[in-house]
Amino acid sequence: MFEDERNDKIYNLIITNGFDKNKEYGQFTEKLFSKTDFLWKESLSGSYASAGESFYNKIDRIIMLAGLYNDNKELFEDLLKASEEYNIPIVLVRPYGLEEVPEILEEKAATIVGWNANCIIDSIKDAPETM
Repeated sequence: MFEDERNDKIYNLIITNGFDKNKEYGQFTEKLFSKTDFLWKESLSGSYASAGESFYNKIDRIIMLAGLYNDNKELFEDLLKASEEYNIPIVLVRPYGLEEVPEILEEKAATIVGWNANCIIDSIKDAPETM
């Protein structure tokens, strides 16, 4: 590894979860774990609607698994609002095996990515800070 490629930042992520009939959350986190040079942790809240500034100010990126959208719309809406209010970039992950994403999510995403582990990591690192 080249010295200028070294990145010791630990990314604090919110990853959408909830009803997940295709087990995309598990597949996604496996992709993150497969990249041992990428440091991350996940922050969870019992209610993203009521989580406050002290919670969201620690978040670097919100990862939205688009394949979970239809069964978890309230969760996604809460995170879309938080993203806007606290200026947190959204990395939108296409539904596994599909190209299309819900238009409402595409409009709010800082970047859209498929399921290649290297592309996911690059998207998280390179997502624009401002939307």
